Amino acid sequence: MVVITEEMIKQFETLMDKADEPLKKTFQNMHNGYPKENLVRFLKARDGNLANAHKMLVDCLYWRIQNEIDNILAKPINPSDLCRAIRDSQLIGMSGYSKEGLPVIAVGAGRSTFDKASIHYYVQSHIQLNEYRDRVIMPNVTKKFGRYIGTCIKILDMTGLKISALNQIKLLSVITAIDDLNYPERTKTYYIVNAPYIFSACWKVVRPLLQERTRKKVQVLSGSGRDELLKIMDYESLPHFCRREASGSSRNSVNGATSDCFSLDHPFHQQLYSYVKEQSAVVRSTAPLRHGSFHVDFPEHDPDPKIVQAIESEFQKIGNQNGICQSLEKVKLNGD
Repeated sequence: MVVITEEMIKQFETLMDKADEPLKKTFQNMHNGYPKENLVRFLKARDGNLANAHKMLVDCLYWRIQNEIDNILAKPINPSDLCRAIRDSQLIGMSGYSKEGLPVIAVGAGRSTFDKASIHYYVQSHIQLNEYRDRVIMPNVTKKFGRYIGTCIKILDMTGLKISALNQIKLLSVITAIDDLNYPERTKTYYIVNAPYIFSACWKVVRPLLQERTRKKVQVLSGSGRDELLKIMDYESLPHFCRREASGSSRNSVNGATSDCFSLDHPFHQQLYSYVKEQSAVVRSTAPLRHGSFHVDFPEHDPDPKIVQAIESEFQKIGNQNGICQSLEKVKLNGD
């Protein structure tokens, strides 16, 4: 693992001092008073190579300016029925905090269908969640704990994973590329839970193809992962699909509020929804807002061909074993 030294950071700071004012302004919005810690993120993402880290950060800042990312939390997804449909098909939420204070992000990877809106709405929703995490959640928890907190934990629920999920691999690749290029080193650990055989088989062949830095962050837990996760968080912060009495992605409530953190009715999403409405009202008082989806430029990022080939091969084996080869022919790995 590359060690980021104070000298690297000082050299990076010197380079950023020479940046144009618009870049400095959006960087200020991004780092929320912690510029050094954010420079370290980009250095880690480029294995300590200062020139590459500087280019990555500058490219990210230009992307933020060109796509008005600083204002994306003032761009509500309307109407509310569309917002709810996106939440029901892009399963993601926040269930609480780890014992160290890290936000716990839950992802319903197995049951997300991404079939209720255009790709632009799903990308907008994903970026809004990132920005709310980075500009609201993390600064608040940093203040609460009295020390900088700049990473989160992600728990991926593989319940319901099917071969047809591969139809969405291009959309998922776009979202992954946006995170890799513009939100690097924000996740400390990825926990995989409720993994069916179909995932385990693919993970076995895909894991060696991933970068070492990524591999080290991924942990596949047995079953719902409840006992292991309780070592790093309290029961109240466990996602609903990790709780023994709520296995899978069933919906339930605690004290009248839903504990399904994917639901638009969950306190986290209600707070995010209200925050975006409030920010929108502030901006609208000074300038009219555009209607429709907030189109963000994203890279035409095709999946790694080696990983695609490995998944195809493994699914073909599974198909041969279970007599489901015909269903594989309907899967479009490139999302075309």
